[in-house]
Amino acid sequence: MLGLRHRGGCPGPGEVVALPPLEGEAAGGDHETESTSDKETDIDDRYGDLDSRIDSDIPEIPPSSDRTPEILKKALSGLSSRWKNWWIRGILTLTMISLFFLIIYMGSFMLMLLVLGIQVKCFHEIITIGYRVYHSYDLPWFRTLSWYFLLCVNYFFYGETVADYFATFVQREEQLQFLIRYHRFISFALYLAGFCMFVLSLVKKHCRLQFYMFAWTHVTLLIIVTQSHLVIQSLFEGMIWFLLPISSVICNDITAYLFGFFFGRTPLIKLSPKKTWEGFIGGFFSTVVFGFIAAYVLSKYQYFVCPVEYRSDVNSFVTECEPSELFQLQNYSLPPFLKAVLRQDFANTIPGHGGIMDRFDCQYLMATFVHVYIASFIRGPNPSKVLQQLLVLQPEHQLNIYKTLKIHLIEKGIL
Repeated sequence: MLGLRHRGGCPGPGEVVALPPLEGEAAGGDHETESTSDKETDIDDRYGDLDSRIDSDIPEIPPSSDRTPEILKKALSGLSSRWKNWWIRGILTLTMISLFFLIIYMGSFMLMLLVLGIQVKCFHEIITIGYRVYHSYDLPWFRTLSWYFLLCVNYFFYGETVADYFATFVQREEQLQFLIRYHRFISFALYLAGFCMFVLSLVKKHCRLQFYMFAWTHVTLLIIVTQSHLVIQSLFEGMIWFLLPISSVICNDITAYLFGFFFGRTPLIKLSPKKTWEGFIGGFFSTVVFGFIAAYVLSKYQYFVCPVEYRSDVNSFVTECEPSELFQLQNYSLPPFLKAVLRQDFANTIPGHGGIMDRFDCQYLMATFVHVYIASFIRGPNPSKVLQQLLVLQPEHQLNIYKTLKIHLIEKGIL
């Protein structure tokens, strides 16, 4: 396709792989005495043997080491492993939540940097798993190409964000105008360069494994980077769309662990033997209650409900607006049977962490849901974004739009 031939002679899409002759078969001899089905069976057996040899060569991934601070180990040395894990998770959870509140106080830009940092760490953890397998074959460029593709994809997504939300700033900078104008072409060229480097790095006897790792990198990019971009998009719609989903997942993690720790008796799934039905149910209802309370509190502040916009005159992000009806309390009429149920008084009826990816896997899925929800039910025309797009048009186009808008407003009786 690209006209490149890699150094190892790995077959291309249209090339045929020559297998050694079957046992008892000459290189150019008579094949009529052997049935086609027997040949296919022998070929399948040999490919199966090849797959099993590849699988057997892959080393086992060593378990992660204990990185608990020594001061905590000494302070909790007299406790059982169960309670030791309880205190370690509790202390680190409170520490991370405190840091998260501090970053929220520092504003939207710091939250974007936080998302980027978490994205890079999650990518590193997943790619490291593949690298441990790949490194045993002494094959070149896997880790280098993985990070290169991460830079390319981030360049594309963040460039799209700059073009959408920082148009007035870009208009003042000629160099940025060139990068934004040809942004997608540059992004494609960068990706194509990485693809060519991958083709040149292929080694004949390890082609299949190299393509496995190539796919591993791209699936990781799809899961991590794409959904990180959706988190940023949700943040620009209003900080509440960033904080509420994230805090709900955190609440579910914490309360499910607490209910499971104290009341857990029934295993939930075999994949995670420590998870219980009691923890699952307790976490579910706790998260529902938390969602109502958090939404009620956050919706009272412009800082959380107003879209995040970049103001070129003050050179900073601002969150000032008139909150929409979406964030105002509304009265709803309930069906009669629900009214009867809600009249009862239920007040007295209901008397250690892994890696970064372990904590944020659900956050990425939640980011996709929030983005789809906003695009389907919430987002409307954004006057600020329309104005930014108008400002980058040619003067004659701006004048035509002005005349058309003026005629429209006169016909509506507004002017």
